[in-house]
Amino acid sequence: MPHPPSLIGKVLRAVPLLAGLALTGCAVEGSGLQSQKLAAVKARGELVCGVDGKLPGFSFVAPDGRYQGFEVDLCRAVAAGVLSDPGRVQFRDLSASERFAAVNSGEVDLLSRSTTMTLSRDAAGGNALSFGPIHFYGGQAVMVNAGSGITTLKQLAGKPICVTTGTTTELNLADRMRELNAAYMPLKFQNDGQTYAAYLQGRCVAVTSDRALLAAKRSSFPDPKAHVLLAGDLSKEPLATATVNGDPVWADAVRWITYALMQAEESGITQANVEAKLAEAQADPNQADLRRFLGVDGQLGQQLGLPADFVVQVIKATGNYGEIFDRNLGVNTRINLERGTNRQWTDGGLIYSPPFR
Repeated sequence: MPHPPSLIGKVLRAVPLLAGLALTGCAVEGSGLQSQKLAAVKARGELVCGVDGKLPGFSFVAPDGRYQGFEVDLCRAVAAGVLSDPGRVQFRDLSASERFAAVNSGEVDLLSRSTTMTLSRDAAGGNALSFGPIHFYGGQAVMVNAGSGITTLKQLAGKPICVTTGTTTELNLADRMRELNAAYMPLKFQNDGQTYAAYLQGRCVAVTSDRALLAAKRSSFPDPKAHVLLAGDLSKEPLATATVNGDPVWADAVRWITYALMQAEESGITQANVEAKLAEAQADPNQADLRRFLGVDGQLGQQLGLPADFVVQVIKATGNYGEIFDRNLGVNTRINLERGTNRQWTDGGLIYSPPFR
């Protein structure tokens, strides 16, 4: 029996409304914005952040049981910006092969796990991730035993090389060896723990990953000086956080919290002086840029669905980008990394924030 015309009309009129609700998600309280993920994080009162969990300098569990590292601090910065509390983070250890499914299934709100931004990972027809700003510019390298006599990639022809599957390093290694017309024996493992264990056991003569990650792993070896990184990079490896595609409000919040870390360093705002800078901005109406950045004037926070003082909360929690880098990866740490291309653009590096206006 056909439906009455009035009922059909009501159904047809409801379809666009339902589709719109599906696309926009849930309202973020007090902002007028629609974001399923941002609303869920606020309602839960906790950010679920996917990390490696076993990588010194980037994300690892310290002897006191607390997570530490460069990418852990990025998670805490987002929690501070969204929830005004850097402690409201639940860390979830993920392998390279688990990480993208964890984002797209909603298991984690944010992925901060040494992930290279690539076209296939970003595209809707690929992994369909939404990447944040590049927070670490690196490149892929190869590590060998210092006593092996190996100094070039070509010398690894016919030799076993350890690599973690599901990573860009696996593809890059294959590409470079093909260019050299050199046969090689890839030993593939599901996670980094298995990869480095095999290397230390002598099952392969070399291991490959991002240069900074190799340096980080080497720092935890029984004898770090017994291992060297070959000169030259196999590829570009720009690392960035990632969120689920299709929620631009949540992606914007993560993006601009990350930029706040970079802009704070450029502006000379640190964990130690942010309160004084805020007082300075409040007292001087002529400091327009500083007043907008710290939330004294304007509605930048509201436009992101965040508190007006989100930048202040972020810098109080973690310090600026340079402080995070130096504390976890810098020359005074076990990792002993120079800033290099990760210097501010004003110092010849690639770290650059768009304007907060």
